[in-house]
Amino acid sequence: MYRYTVRPTASDLWQLSMYYVYGSLVGVCNIIFTAAVLALAVAKWSSVGTVYRIVLVLACLAFTVIQPLAIYRKAVKQAKSITEDTELLFDDKGIHVTVAGKKNFVSWKKIKRVSKKPTMIVVFLDTTHGYVLSNRLLGSGRDAFYEFVTSKMAGKSGR
Repeated sequence: MYRYTVRPTASDLWQLSMYYVYGSLVGVCNIIFTAAVLALAVAKWSSVGTVYRIVLVLACLAFTVIQPLAIYRKAVKQAKSITEDTELLFDDKGIHVTVAGKKNFVSWKKIKRVSKKPTMIVVFLDTTHGYVLSNRLLGSGRDAFYEFVTSKMAGKSGR
């Protein structure tokens, strides 16, 4: 049994978004675009004017600085909208969720997947909703928690 009190921070939400943007086909395209623009900037820098140089610099910054900053701004807004802690109790039956005194239960059958990222573990209820448990929250029990959850996920088809 594992019990956690969760309230994702802007940093947690930002990291989650960055994992999914840069771990997807969109992220691959972003990296290819940035590499191509860098190559173009190196090749043409001395032969182009100031306006073209500014465009090249902005294009290089688009996915390396501007997009992460925009994602962080969105994460700050999301984090501010979360006004209550979420109490999560993971046991053999499922997840017992308490928010502002309201209780809910999610059986292991309803959990779609569990994702282990370098700085967090995400338990997905569907493709877009889930619980973010940061390494800061999980502490030294991170690996044991992950093993517990994945063992319950492996056994859900037989229930």
